[in-house]
Amino acid sequence: MTTKPSTWARGAALRGLVALPLVAGLVAAGWLLADRSPEPAPVPLPVARDAVASGPSVLEVSAPVKAQEPGQGASGQGGKSPLQEWAEQLAGPLDIPADALIGYANGELALRSEQPSCHLSWVTLAGVGSAASNHGRGGANPMGLTAAQAKKYGGEAPIAAGRALCAGGTDLGAGAGWWKAIAAYHPGGESELFRQRVLGMAQLYATLSLDPASAASPRVKATRFALGQLGLPYVWGGNGPDAGAAGFDCSGLTKASYDSAGVALPRTADSQFRALPPVPAAQEPRLGDLVFYGNPATRIHHVGLYLGNGLMINAPTEGQAIQIHTYHSKGDDYAGAGRPA
Repeated sequence: MTTKPSTWARGAALRGLVALPLVAGLVAAGWLLADRSPEPAPVPLPVARDAVASGPSVLEVSAPVKAQEPGQGASGQGGKSPLQEWAEQLAGPLDIPADALIGYANGELALRSEQPSCHLSWVTLAGVGSAASNHGRGGANPMGLTAAQAKKYGGEAPIAAGRALCAGGTDLGAGAGWWKAIAAYHPGGESELFRQRVLGMAQLYATLSLDPASAASPRVKATRFALGQLGLPYVWGGNGPDAGAAGFDCSGLTKASYDSAGVALPRTADSQFRALPPVPAAQEPRLGDLVFYGNPATRIHHVGLYLGNGLMINAPTEGQAIQIHTYHSKGDDYAGAGRPA
C-alpha cells in the first residue's frame, strides 16, 4: 500500500486544524474543528501525566476489510427475504436501522451490476450514512448528497451515493481509490474529518458484521467512544470535555474510552502497559486492544486503541487532532499490545 503521512497542525488563534502537506504525491486534505468556543479552562489533574512525546502519525491509505455478504434470494416460507433477515440480524449489533441497512446493501448490489470493477461495499455506504446523518436520524439527507450529486446520479439515496463514489472508474477495493473517492464525495473544509469518520465506522461495521455477538462487549463500547472523539485536539494531560479539557492526551483517551465501557484503567501509557495482559507478539491485535510505544524495559511513552486492519485511533501529540493512524510502521518504537477486556 502507498504510505501517506497525515500530520495536522492546530492553530491556537483559529482553534482549528490546518492540514500540513501530505507526502507520496497524494492529495492534501484539511479540516476545521467545529466551533467549541469558549473552551472550558483545564482543571488540575490529581494524576501523573504522560510527558509530551510524539506517537505514530502515519496513515497508510486502506479500504475497510471485507464484511459479511448481504443476504440474497427469494423470500422464504415466513415471507421475509434473505436480505430482510440479514438486516434484522445485524441492525441491533451495528446500531443501524434495518431499513437503512437494506438501503446500503441495495446500493452495493446495484453497483455490482452497474460497475462491478468498483467493488463498492455496503460498509462504505454505511460509513457515509453514519458520518452524514447517523443513518437518517439526523435529517432528510441521509447520505449527505449535494443537490448536484442527487440530480446527476438519481435513484434512492444509497444507490446515488454509490454511483457518486464509483464515478470515473474508481476501484474502491484498493486503498488509494477508496481514500480518493471519499474525499471527492465530500469536498470542502471538513472533508478530512468526514473521511476519517467514514473510515472508522466502516471498519467497525465490517468487523462487527463478522462477529455480531461482540457488539455489547466492553472493547466494542470503548472503540465506539474513541471513534466519537475524532477531531478533538490533543491536550497534554487532557481527560476530555466532560472533565473540563478541550481534548485528550493519548492515555487520557484510552482510559476514558474504557471508563465508558465500565473497565477501569490506570492513567498513564506506561502504567496501562504494565497493568494489562499482553497480546502475544505473533498475534495481530484485535479491535479494542491497546497498542503501546516506547521501551518496555524503561518507559512506555505512547498508547493508542486498535481499530482493526492495521489501524488505530490515536491522540498523537500536541498540535494534532485525535485521528486514525496506521498502528505499526517500519522504524517506529512499537512495544506490543495489551488487552483490557
